[in-house]
Amino acid sequence: MKKSKKVLMGALLTASLIIPSMGVSAALEKEIDVEKFRVYVEAANPSTKASLKKEHKARWELTENGFSTEMTEKQFTLLQKSKNVTVTKVQAVTLDTDVRANASQVTAAAYPTQQVPWGIKAIYNNSSLTTTTGGAGINIAVLDTGVNVAHYDLANTVEQCKNFTGATTVINGSCNDANGHGTHVAGSALADGGSDKAGIYGVAPDADLWAYKVLGDNGSGYSDDIAAAIRHAADQATATGTKTVINMSLGSAGNDSLISSAVNYAYGKGVLIVAAAGNSGPSQGSIGYPGALVNTVAVAALENVQQNGTYRVADFSSRGYASTDGDYVIQQGDIEISAPGAAIYSTWNNGGYNTISGTSMATPHVAGLAAKLWAQNPSWSHTQLRTNLQSRAKSVDIKGGIGATTGDDYASGFGFARAQ
Repeated sequence: MKKSKKVLMGALLTASLIIPSMGVSAALEKEIDVEKFRVYVEAANPSTKASLKKEHKARWELTENGFSTEMTEKQFTLLQKSKNVTVTKVQAVTLDTDVRANASQVTAAAYPTQQVPWGIKAIYNNSSLTTTTGGAGINIAVLDTGVNVAHYDLANTVEQCKNFTGATTVINGSCNDANGHGTHVAGSALADGGSDKAGIYGVAPDADLWAYKVLGDNGSGYSDDIAAAIRHAADQATATGTKTVINMSLGSAGNDSLISSAVNYAYGKGVLIVAAAGNSGPSQGSIGYPGALVNTVAVAALENVQQNGTYRVADFSSRGYASTDGDYVIQQGDIEISAPGAAIYSTWNNGGYNTISGTSMATPHVAGLAAKLWAQNPSWSHTQLRTNLQSRAKSVDIKGGIGATTGDDYASGFGFARAQ
């Protein structure tokens, strides 16, 4: 494939001012009345939907008779009373909160201090690794805070750069990352060392990057934007006749219907979806969504520490339920695969590099591995690819960390899937 170079209702902030014609209470009520927030409207039929769209500007149309929009509390309350309409507030979603390194470790150096970080070496099962290969012809859609597509180690991999957080619809050629999270994730998945091969390497450097900005620079966003990006990636995969892996290092505590239906839509079109388990461990039942969904591969984070003869699952990594240990069946709320996620060195949005931790960092290791394996076996369906990832994980059992034990467990899932 040719590559190109190329909030929820906000808090009301008030200043010291004098309002002569009305009391403070009345002024606040007026402000609240015009404050808008994101909602999803589902009409009973097309004619009702058309009528509602004349009153409320549609943002995303994710179902036949539904669309997201913004409205005031008064409009929301009135619409709730309609018998032909269902209206719900759109859920907020945040990036899978990472454990940031201190500022001194964020560097804008021209060259990285390490070209092949420990996680990449671990997933390749080669401590002497000096470069990586693979992933040609496979797309990795990184749904995150955006990506610095001009980063020297990512520029050659970029095929799409799109923004789903703007005031209108998809903004092509815009995916700026003022946060750093998305750029870091992309680097672990497919950084290619740059044109001089002196930069950092990800798992699948020959894969194509689809950089989709779905979260704001503060790391939070709306579920309808994310759902729209998931569906768009699936439609793009179909339109281009290419195989696509979606990486979502983000999540929320609740199961959002817009995102879950979008995941099912994409999975039905042959897209493999990989998502962070979350950083709410080590308690049981702490996996966030969409990672907890059956049609996503939930990834736990490993530390570069040996315990009981294996890598150790980080305490911060979210867990599933011990009641499902040993069944090797993926149910809602299960960990599926483990991957390196602690003290991960990767690309940063200032053009340099940073070391951070989280299941956010583990997820792109699996997305990159999936792209590498799919490129080697292009006849595979996404379900065959997923089965192969599970088989590889079974062969590298993880027994270190709270809840990790022999076989399928609620901390590490099937185990650590590796390239070789």
